[in-house]
Amino acid sequence: MSDPAPRKWQHRLHITLWVLIVPPTAWAAHFLFSYLWAAISCAKTGHFATMPWIFIGGTVLALAVIALAGWVAWHQSRTPGDPPPHKESTRIDRLRFLATATLLLAALSTVGVIFTALPVVFLRECT
Repeated sequence: MSDPAPRKWQHRLHITLWVLIVPPTAWAAHFLFSYLWAAISCAKTGHFATMPWIFIGGTVLALAVIALAGWVAWHQSRTPGDPPPHKESTRIDRLRFLATATLLLAALSTVGVIFTALPVVFLRECT
């Protein structure tokens, strides 16, 4: 029997532990990129704002990856199932738990990326 209504692509994805680490990994990559960019910019010119478009592009890319992971997790966490407390571990309960954890990590990672980007906004000179 065929599926009566085709499911959207975000519902066909499966949230796993590997997907759970996408937002913090994007945050860590942005953190590393930010400090490497600042070190290279300070070593060459003594200013943070030598090529801000590279930094802005890296920040937007990190936020886009985190937003995509959060959006998929948000849709996955809305999957219908039994209300808490869960006495039996079903596939849907595990999916909703991992999706909620991914959504919370995406929110935390967004704050982390923004706080990592703030020194470039407020500091202009390297000392």
